[in-house]
Amino acid sequence: MTESHSALEASFLQQAVELHQQGRLEPAQALYRQVLDLNPRQFDALHLLGVIARQQGDAPTAIALISQAIDIDGQQAKAHTNLGAALLDAGRADEALASHERAIALLPGYAMAWSNRGNALRQLGRLDDALLSYARALEIQPTYAEAHCNRAIVLQDQARYLEALGAAEDALHIKDRYADAWFARGNALHCLRLLPDAVESYDRAIHLRPQWAEAYSAQGSSLFKLGEFEAALDSYDQALKLKPDHALAHYHRGNALRSLGRTDEAIAAYRAALAHGDNPETIAFALASLGVGETPAVLPAEYVRSLFDQYANHFDEHLVQVLDYRTPAYLDAMIRRVAPATDLDTVDLGCGTGLCAPYLKAYSRRLDGVDLSQQMLDKAALRGGYDELACADLVGYLEGRANQWDLAVAADVFVYMGDLAPVFERVHRALKPGGRFCFSVEAGEDGDFTLRPSNRYAHTLAYLQRLAKETGFEVLAADPLAARQENGAAIAGHAVILRCSK
Repeated sequence: MTESHSALEASFLQQAVELHQQGRLEPAQALYRQVLDLNPRQFDALHLLGVIARQQGDAPTAIALISQAIDIDGQQAKAHTNLGAALLDAGRADEALASHERAIALLPGYAMAWSNRGNALRQLGRLDDALLSYARALEIQPTYAEAHCNRAIVLQDQARYLEALGAAEDALHIKDRYADAWFARGNALHCLRLLPDAVESYDRAIHLRPQWAEAYSAQGSSLFKLGEFEAALDSYDQALKLKPDHALAHYHRGNALRSLGRTDEAIAAYRAALAHGDNPETIAFALASLGVGETPAVLPAEYVRSLFDQYANHFDEHLVQVLDYRTPAYLDAMIRRVAPATDLDTVDLGCGTGLCAPYLKAYSRRLDGVDLSQQMLDKAALRGGYDELACADLVGYLEGRANQWDLAVAADVFVYMGDLAPVFERVHRALKPGGRFCFSVEAGEDGDFTLRPSNRYAHTLAYLQRLAKETGFEVLAADPLAARQENGAAIAGHAVILRCSK
């Protein structure tokens, strides 16, 4: 290359970098390409063209260009880190992790590589390792706002909401105009039930990034939980203006419309959610609760798990103080009155946070618990009283067990199951001869079971009596029960205790 070519290349590259730093991507791109016309193996031009491609959302082009740069000079840690980021954008988390680790091998004190490594580990589900990687980034660079924010996201994934809030605020103390950190803060506040503060935090995120559909949708969820259904609907509408194929926003919009009594529009919103890829089971039961289509036999397991994972931190307070929930005490009194016994092997089906444990432990030599939500089980473990806790669906947990327990209890569990035949059959097999089965349901009026607009099932007493007979149980007692409060009114239920007649 002649001296004049070399000088021109250096000039174009300098100008391109300056434009790039100013955020003027297209003119920077044009100049990087002119550099490559002069020298097709110019490392910086290839690398930085790849960076621009990633900034423009074109991960495949970014990967191709940065890989070409690394083929020319594989000793540049920054290029490996930028390649890792593009690979993660493309969903290639294993390769992204390897790229970041190559960068760290070249430059162990590179905070960005450690933070980006954490991002790859998060995508791989290795959350504890991700936190260690962010911690290393922050040891190197304590004022690294992005590492604090990334740490907040992983803590949120682990349901460590108070710590997630602290990490998001650490990021904001360093960098106030940081949309992602305001969003992470909003997510933590939402899960801590500090809903007005969550709405304000999402508002800050939206102010900094006005085209952010996910932030509008999240804000709508906080407004919905506040009972501000019109405002929530407006947030979902804003999200869908920006991202018409946002399935979750369509679904939540349906929930808001249903709460406003706009049933036909809610049905249309749920169908739009389905058309844009939402879970067919979730949509089927949402429609069924509005009288459209067949009533599903059970609620989707993922729906129930997600519901209670989010509910775990305030479950007890909400049930007892808001819903006037007394079912564990009522079932305990019923067991003591109708079928008193001691030294029982007992299973708490759908144990949740363990509200039944203090009652059941009094007459159980062994107490097992099972629930679909790990976060509820974590609360139950803290409460204590259980000899073993299992995270599983009831039918799967009971499958293959025989003559194992003297008593099975299911407090406010069958409101999430319509067809109870599979669980009755398995409980019968799992109980010892003469074992007791005590449970509560909401009281239905017609047929066997119905799915209510509350997304809870109600069962008729006639169905329970028939099912008990068909599955080998004798009805010892069936009492009326005020299951809970809804909008200030008592919801009628049944408390039932059966004896295994095998």
